[in-house]
Amino acid sequence: MVHSEAGAALSPAEGALRERSDVDGRLAACVRGHLAAVWRVLRRNGVPSADADDAAQKVFLVLSRKMGDVLPGRELPFLLRTAMLVASDVRRTLRRRREVNDPSPELHSSRTPGPEGDLLQRESLSQLDAILREMEEPLRVAFVLYELEEMTMAAIAETLDVPAGTVASRLRRARGRFEALAEVIRGDDGGAA
Repeated sequence: MVHSEAGAALSPAEGALRERSDVDGRLAACVRGHLAAVWRVLRRNGVPSADADDAAQKVFLVLSRKMGDVLPGRELPFLLRTAMLVASDVRRTLRRRREVNDPSPELHSSRTPGPEGDLLQRESLSQLDAILREMEEPLRVAFVLYELEEMTMAAIAETLDVPAGTVASRLRRARGRFEALAEVIRGDDGGAA
């Protein structure tokens, strides 16, 4: 039998209601605290901006169904793993529908004032997305989580459920691949100017 904080016994229905309320509160806190990170991981793993909100909703729906299995404090790693799986599903669906991915990510704010700054930021983000699309998924995931989401290697290893050495190796290879792809883009831009 479940007991209330005052020590009185709760009926099974009251206990279930209180447990559901705790889960709902935890889910709401996760949405408030982690939605932006989930959205960025989805976008940087190939989900077009037009589909990012729906994909984020799928991520949190999975969390709501599995909340009882997720230990408190372990929600972010669960959400990021789920976001990567959802992103993979979205990319697969887009390939099947033969839709072209949106190359320009949403701009949340411009650090450089004026239309020129907006254009430069949009072009830079478009180039970043192009580079990330060309990277193999394990390398892209490690790169995005470390360089863009600023997670530690230990946190990435825990999130991906791989050894820390594997994360370090993927990150080293991802940086090399990033530099090679960036050089290609700089070469293409340099030839056009």
